[in-house]
Amino acid sequence: MHVEQISIFIENKFGRLAEVTRILGDAGINIRTLSLADTSDFGILRLIVNDTEKARTVLKERGFTVSKTEVVAVEIPDRPGGLADILQALDADGINVEYMYAFVERCGQNAVMIFRFDETAKAITTLTGRGFQILPGERLYNI
Repeated sequence: MHVEQISIFIENKFGRLAEVTRILGDAGINIRTLSLADTSDFGILRLIVNDTEKARTVLKERGFTVSKTEVVAVEIPDRPGGLADILQALDADGINVEYMYAFVERCGQNAVMIFRFDETAKAITTLTGRGFQILPGERLYNI
């Protein structure tokens, strides 16, 4: 029930983000969702794409530092307090959220969030045990 995410180390300078997206586009790779965290000198671009291995290969060939991470996609009730319910369930079991970001597509009446946990297996057990839907990677890669 994991989703593959790639993380790309990019210098925080003009044109680097455009270069990454151009490389992926030219290779026929579709970006499903992304998150960018930056400092004054560099950034970490996190992407979920339709072909993780091909993306890693083409970016490495162009000199980028790329790593693969497993994250979890969770349906969030699209209502006030929906995210709070999930975070409280995780908190109750002592699970830390390292980071999270939104996915652009809706699943029925729910939103989708991408999570990176300190204890992924425990987080999945906690969330599924409380009735939250975990989405498989295949559901996200080829929407």
